[in-house]
Amino acid sequence: MLIRYSVENFLSFNQRVVFSMIPGRGSLKNEHRSTPVEGVSALKASIILGANASGKSNLVKAINFGRQLIIKGSKPGQILDYKRFRLNTTSLHHNSRMEYEIQAGGKNYAYGFVFNNTSIVEEWLYEINKRSQKMIFERDMSSVNHYSLDPILKNIKSEEDRQFVKFIAKGTPDNQLLLSEFVFRKVDGSVEGLKDIRNVFNWFLNALKVIFPNTRYNEGIKSEISDNEKLQEVYEELLKYFGTGISGVSLKSIDLENSNIPRTVIETIREDLMNLNSENVKSVLTIDKPNYRDTIIISREGDDIRAEKFMTKHTVSGGGEVLFETGEESDGTNRIIDFIPLIVDLLKGENVFIIDEFERSLHPNLIYDIFDLFLEFAAEVNSQLIATTHESSLLTQKLFRKDEIWFVVKNSMNESLIYSLEDYNVRFDKNIRKDYLLGRFKAIPRIGNRYELSVLKPSANA
Repeated sequence: MLIRYSVENFLSFNQRVVFSMIPGRGSLKNEHRSTPVEGVSALKASIILGANASGKSNLVKAINFGRQLIIKGSKPGQILDYKRFRLNTTSLHHNSRMEYEIQAGGKNYAYGFVFNNTSIVEEWLYEINKRSQKMIFERDMSSVNHYSLDPILKNIKSEEDRQFVKFIAKGTPDNQLLLSEFVFRKVDGSVEGLKDIRNVFNWFLNALKVIFPNTRYNEGIKSEISDNEKLQEVYEELLKYFGTGISGVSLKSIDLENSNIPRTVIETIREDLMNLNSENVKSVLTIDKPNYRDTIIISREGDDIRAEKFMTKHTVSGGGEVLFETGEESDGTNRIIDFIPLIVDLLKGENVFIIDEFERSLHPNLIYDIFDLFLEFAAEVNSQLIATTHESSLLTQKLFRKDEIWFVVKNSMNESLIYSLEDYNVRFDKNIRKDYLLGRFKAIPRIGNRYELSVLKPSANA
């Protein structure tokens, strides 16, 4: 679970801002709180609203940047590819900072780092609870010793292993996170006493999932449809529930050689699947082009490969069914198809989904119902659904707590700021959507004076 996230000097965020999933003072909807870990609970859902260019997507990009830096790392000498806040000359010469407070492996952690385009300047990992914090390691490249590893070293019995940990820390490249280096160099697997390192890394690798508008999440699950009746039922029931007109899904065999897939792509996949040292027996190829969308499952079968296309089923009036390609379905229907694996994983628990532009191609009633469905079925599940959106119909306390509703605005210096509805004195029965559209919470477009648009006046076009 995500407890709290802060970011500073990254894209449109100049001064430090904090996005929190810590429950506020309200006592309504207690089922929206997660099971406490060391006395700390987190909220299960949140929406983030704001005008165009306010910084909503930049918040998601910041969270994802940190995740990618952690799980993929950096090659020696590689530039850390991001932009500081560029509308203040001072910020261009200052470091950036981000910190994640998370729940992983039955503990609460605070993990963060200070960085610039060439190096990690500071890094820290603490175990935290409501009243105290315990350092696991610290890194400060401006200090003489650079690293504080005593809490880790105390848990290691072997002197040889202690020296190995020190050696890896000392040799960590300037642009690499120590947390990542420990995992990439398999230190956490070969040395006892580094469970906290693995807990935190695994959370970023397996629990945190960032979904952008064109992300197709967990396409690989479609390869299991033919052999998994339960999965077929999941697709069938949810597609019917959401009113898509689809009666089911199927995989249809296709001739790979006569498909629209480029020959070079086919040969690369074939080479990988037929490699005896490869563990892959299936490859999922997703294609997204204007007026053309497909999911192709290519699998190894003996000494050859076969291909199947993901299809939807529609009932024919008078009896029988007909198969449709996904490219023949509407954008909204395809968005729902993409969300089904996400909904399944949400309800499995221990997953954090952060979705940018949640409402894209979806009807407002569907958006509302996906949140409502999740919050009802997740009463005993510790997962989180966090989304940026423009959809004002979600602004109701029938669905969300005040502390689950956040706004992003830009101030007079074009810095993005974030704050919660909890900061306002709003009654539980108040129509907050109306107040939002009237500008009370500021997170709406600031439209100018149309009478100053001289270029649109008839005389301007004469």
